[in-house]
Amino acid sequence: MRVTKSPSSRPGVYVVVRGPLGVGKTTVSRALAKAIGARLISIDAIADRNWDGGTVRLYVEANGIVAKLARPALTRGETVVVDGCFYWRTQLRDLERRLRFPHVVITLQAPLAVCIGRDARREVVHGSTAAELVFRKATRFDWGVSVDATQSVVAAVKEIRSHLPIS
Repeated sequence: MRVTKSPSSRPGVYVVVRGPLGVGKTTVSRALAKAIGARLISIDAIADRNWDGGTVRLYVEANGIVAKLARPALTRGETVVVDGCFYWRTQLRDLERRLRFPHVVITLQAPLAVCIGRDARREVVHGSTAAELVFRKATRFDWGVSVDATQSVVAAVKEIRSHLPIS
């Protein structure tokens, strides 16, 4: 059940949770959104609907959809969690330009072997080659706060919450 907040003089906050395939973005993002009563938006799910092989253009266009979905909630003072790989600095800068609200970027980190192992246990397995390619793309640069994704989901959410400008 979603609790709708009354209009707030305080702007909303958005949290970007990024990292490679299999690192736990969706699991951690869902748990975080539930813990803080936030709306969850998956940029990868948006991009998958218009898949073009994974170009920066695709993801920048997906940012436009994310902004359209997130802006009303942020304007009401709500929190939004945006989950995705975010392969490019350009994509992160574009989202920041579109959503001029307070935000935190969380980069989940785990060794490649952990990401491959987690992917192998999914209902839909992408495979070790895909996991390695995504890992290389998503880990080319650091952005925001790094969080160890090998810890429990509860511990990761607690750590992320300690970096948020909200209660």
